[in-house]
Amino acid sequence: VRSKQAGERVMQSITRFLENKLQLRVNAAKSEVAHVQERKFLGYRLLPAGALGIAPASLKRVRERIRQITWRNRGVSMETVICELNGYLTGWVMYFRYARCRTHLKQLDEWLRRKLRCYRLKQRKRAKPIADFLMEQGVPEWRSWLLALSGKGWWRMSGTPQAHEAMSIQWFEKVGLINLTNRYLLLNR
Repeated sequence: VRSKQAGERVMQSITRFLENKLQLRVNAAKSEVAHVQERKFLGYRLLPAGALGIAPASLKRVRERIRQITWRNRGVSMETVICELNGYLTGWVMYFRYARCRTHLKQLDEWLRRKLRCYRLKQRKRAKPIADFLMEQGVPEWRSWLLALSGKGWWRMSGTPQAHEAMSIQWFEKVGLINLTNRYLLLNR
């Protein structure tokens, strides 16, 4: 419809039909007259060209779930965390495979890898194990110790060049983490 008044008139008409004729109950909290881009339905939202996108609330929910799984003080192995993430994220990408969301998935991939770098560094706890781990992954000794002895917090340490060099995208593929963007692109060929 062209105006908000017309939308409200149609909404009342449809509500009457559903409740009186079909004996269904309309949830007033979830039903609203609004611009199509402001509403979500089953986690999706409509984009201007009529294509599907991921609703902001769905993106917020997936980030919260990833935070729960990668909580640094959980005390479980990296393999367990990656296994849980793979199970959850595979289903999530399959559900949203019809949405145009490559940019969102790329950002989510980058953020997820940083969360896992943070998790891995926190597991190593002290300077010597952190430096040893970085050197095992091919980071030069002086740069490894530079990061290991820094007073930065875990999140800031996970964003450093040394952490990126040690735990690159190829390293994450080797340990078995799925790449959301690649999975999405494979589903939409």
